[in-house]
Amino acid sequence: MKIIDILKLVASVMLCQVAGFLGSLFTTPAIPTWYATLKKPFFNPPNWIFSPVWISLFILMGISLFFVWRRPDHPKFKIAFIFFFVQLILNILWSAAFFGLRAPLLGFMDIVLLWIAILLTIQNFLKISKFAGALLLPYLLWVSFATLLNFSLWILNR
Repeated sequence: MKIIDILKLVASVMLCQVAGFLGSLFTTPAIPTWYATLKKPFFNPPNWIFSPVWISLFILMGISLFFVWRRPDHPKFKIAFIFFFVQLILNILWSAAFFGLRAPLLGFMDIVLLWIAILLTIQNFLKISKFAGALLLPYLLWVSFATLLNFSLWILNR
């Protein structure tokens, strides 16, 4: 692997981890306070599971981004990058809406858009790198679960 590839890989993973960190600025203070007071569905996981899952997903997202970034000459490169950054921004905005604003309905509206953006990202990444697209499947599955959880929290606490 060339030094430029190593730098792109590190930059890709760090970018995604920074997005996760920005989201955590909204999430972390709300967990022991507001979130602790919410009625939760029976399938709500324990709080400790969220951090390692998200860290792992952001690593996979970064590696996925790297494999696409290595192909800037591909005709789908620009649109794939746009969708990736849209979903990354929507991911941060979900934390701001749900935890920061304490607004499960707004969070639900955002996470539906996030799910669509992830799906479009995967579709475009697959055209450039099957591996890059496949790396995002756990993210789509987790956000599918998070969408159900968000909806349930909204319904139970409105």
